[in-house]
Amino acid sequence: MPASPKFNFAGRLLNRLGERSCLIDAATGETVSPKDLPRAISNFASKLLGLGMEENERILINCNLSPSTGIAYLGAMYAGLVPVPIEKDTINSSLSELLERTGARAVWTEENSEVERLTQPGVLSLHGLPPTTCSSPIPPVARREGDLAVLVATSGTTGTPRFVMVSHGNLTANTEAIVRSQNLLGDERAMLILPLSYCFGASAFHTHLYQGGGVVFDSRFMFPDKVLHAINKYRCTTFAGVPTVYNILLRRSHLGSIPMPSLRRFLQAGGPLAPQQVAEMRDTVPMAKFYVMYGQTEATARITCLDPAHLDAKLGSVGRPLDNLTVRIVDEEGRDLSTGQTGEIMVSGPSITLGYLNEPEESGCVFQDGWLRTGDLGHLDGDGYLWIDGRKAHFLKIRGVRVSIAEVETRVASLPGVSECAAAAVPHAEVGEALALYIVPDHDATELVDKVRRSLPTCWNCESINIVSQIPKTARGKVARAALLKKAA
Repeated sequence: MPASPKFNFAGRLLNRLGERSCLIDAATGETVSPKDLPRAISNFASKLLGLGMEENERILINCNLSPSTGIAYLGAMYAGLVPVPIEKDTINSSLSELLERTGARAVWTEENSEVERLTQPGVLSLHGLPPTTCSSPIPPVARREGDLAVLVATSGTTGTPRFVMVSHGNLTANTEAIVRSQNLLGDERAMLILPLSYCFGASAFHTHLYQGGGVVFDSRFMFPDKVLHAINKYRCTTFAGVPTVYNILLRRSHLGSIPMPSLRRFLQAGGPLAPQQVAEMRDTVPMAKFYVMYGQTEATARITCLDPAHLDAKLGSVGRPLDNLTVRIVDEEGRDLSTGQTGEIMVSGPSITLGYLNEPEESGCVFQDGWLRTGDLGHLDGDGYLWIDGRKAHFLKIRGVRVSIAEVETRVASLPGVSECAAAAVPHAEVGEALALYIVPDHDATELVDKVRRSLPTCWNCESINIVSQIPKTARGKVARAALLKKAA
């Protein structure tokens, strides 16, 4: 298929922007208006091409939660380049390694003060955005559906992150399926506290602009009430968060007393949120629908979505596959399992990505004959809803019996007095492996350890229960498994 501008995902997105398509920084009030946004993206693309960058070359994007980062990300893609969005702390600490692994020719950062520190021999160091009046708009650089659009780092909760190769066709297919699953309209405005380097954050960014809506960035979630007030101030319709975010909203904010009449939906992905807390979120803000989703970077972003209308009947499920994806449950030999049987979740469809960058062997293990081996364990019920039972690597064996760490964390997190829980496996001389629990209490931790210990099944040997002020997290809000295992050791 010949290259065509219509297959450039950023170009397609620009053509769909509408009169509500603005980008806003909630902390500063900085706004890129619907009139200026298309030109800002086009001008940034023009700047990159004017510097001699060529299609398919990579550019590291130093991610802030800001309109400028969103414009640089889309502008690079619009120019036919491959943006590599990277969390700020990672790019500051590992720039040389990132340049080597991705082959990036340029680094973009928002602030001029960071340029000198990020300068490397032979690498273009760019900052800021050109004025929106500096040149005439250019058309998007022609792309094919299968051409590489963006390199996305995996979350790295269990080890060193790798880069997933996402095509223009992957982005288009997954974006359009998410729009349908969430019933997004043309007047939407997302509140985004997740970085564009995370596929969940990027998908919320993509989908709301793709529908002609807007996005509000807010980097102040350490003060959750400020974000809730900003949802009201900027009339946001969507809020996206991982389980940690919802635990904070339920325990450390005035969620139930801050008015948010514009809010239509909460989106939850990035790991399991205890069913009790899903129900509590729904009951605390009843006018907003609560969407539970499941996804992986290797599938672009989302794989399933639980329709809020079925939340009560299917509480604990992650919903049905998106309408352009197929899910199978297989045993260790790759044979299909029957309804209700637990096995590895496999996914196929147009959002399954191109594989891992420069890792053909690992790509061959995970991406097989058009199917993604997710590494997650689950089962399908009789209505086609998917239930996550754990992850192959997230089990421990107690007396030879496999125990799901996800199940342990969900059970403990649902107990009164527990704000968060993370579990790790530690060696045990008698039973093989035992649990080490790390718990953030709601308020007073008096008698909480005994309460937790009494709640555990007798077959779950628990080596230690540790009351902590916080659980180690990645920059995306997920439990940092590697750091937790080190702490347990």
